[in-house]
Amino acid sequence: MGPRLGRVAVAGLCLALLAGAAELARARQPDTGPGPMPTEPPPAPDIPPPPVIDQAQPPVERSTPVPDEPPPTRVRPRAETPPPPQPKALAEPPPGPPRPVRGVVAILQVLDKVTAETLQFEAPVGKRIRYKTLVFAVKVCETRGLDDPQPRPSAYVLIDSQAGAIAGRAPPPAKQVFKGWMFANGPGLHPLEHPVYDAWLVSCGAAVPGA
Repeated sequence: MGPRLGRVAVAGLCLALLAGAAELARARQPDTGPGPMPTEPPPAPDIPPPPVIDQAQPPVERSTPVPDEPPPTRVRPRAETPPPPQPKALAEPPPGPPRPVRGVVAILQVLDKVTAETLQFEAPVGKRIRYKTLVFAVKVCETRGLDDPQPRPSAYVLIDSQAGAIAGRAPPPAKQVFKGWMFANGPGLHPLEHPVYDAWLVSCGAAVPGA
């Protein structure tokens, strides 16, 4: 084979390669053929035209929405307060024991232990009465339960011991030998303690007329 034929064979080979490459490129390109027909869009809904604002009228103010207010609280009626209790009238205290009845004289009795002589005499309240060397002074004489079957006389008595005055001499000073209450129903409760005389209360009564 001559050199000319060799060049022709190489040129033919090159053309064949170029044709194959072109076919391969067309095969790789996307199909641009006619596709499906596009569908028509749906008709638009009827939209009302915007309202025409009359320029002569003032614009309408929009009211602000008021939030929902809670319902008013139900007020319960107040219970009537009862009036304060009125202070009760103080009950009268029960009657106490009757007061003792006071007499104007005390009836006393004296015993001389040496001679066994007894003497009952009246001693006016507030005056001094002498019996031998004893001087009696009754301050109070009263009787409790005067209407009772057994009344209870009592007397507050002062007794002094004083010797009689001697002619031409001053009397000796008196010495108190008893001071306290005497009880007719209990002569031994508060007795006179004297070596020669005993004395006790008999009762309380009125003064003897003309005494």
